[in-house]
Amino acid sequence: MTTFPYKNVLLGALLAAGLPLAVVAADQPDPHNPSPRIAAQRAAMAPLAKLDGHWRGTATIVLPSGETRTLVQTERVGSFLDGSIKVIEGRGYDAEGNIDFNAFAIVSFDPAKQAYNFRSYAHGRSGDFKFKPTDDGFQWEIPAGPATIRYTATIADGHWREVGERIVPGQAPVRMVTLDLQRIADSDWPAAGAVPKE
Repeated sequence: MTTFPYKNVLLGALLAAGLPLAVVAADQPDPHNPSPRIAAQRAAMAPLAKLDGHWRGTATIVLPSGETRTLVQTERVGSFLDGSIKVIEGRGYDAEGNIDFNAFAIVSFDPAKQAYNFRSYAHGRSGDFKFKPTDDGFQWEIPAGPATIRYTATIADGHWREVGERIVPGQAPVRMVTLDLQRIADSDWPAAGAVPKE
């Protein structure tokens, strides 16, 4: 019986991606046993378990003109890849029920760097941003030239409140968006619905 040269192909692919062998070896001592790495990622996702489920409420947006818009905001959040990542989809509906805003994000953790990453897709754009769980929620940031757009969320008793502020050194923060959501249901998204073996 011929065996597939898994180890050689894996290392070749990583080296082709520009990773030196020393980095590959340090980050993944045994490519046949990802269990320790996945266990560390699952542990890092544990503080975010309170996000799982379906949420609904309002998003209040302050436009540059000072005008305020309000959308019906929904979020669905769940774990994927054996609980090692968190996925989030947000939808904002206008008064007619049309989707005015749609975003998708993946929260992950790199045990080698001991750092979280927030990969966001919205408005035809994408990016990787700083993310950290807090005692009562999470915070993530988008660099914007001399400013930083900072989103701070608090989650307690089925209530998710998140504010987005534009922060410029030496100036008072300017609030741009406020989410005020209630947890409305459990969810098996996105893990449910996988294609079975047969």
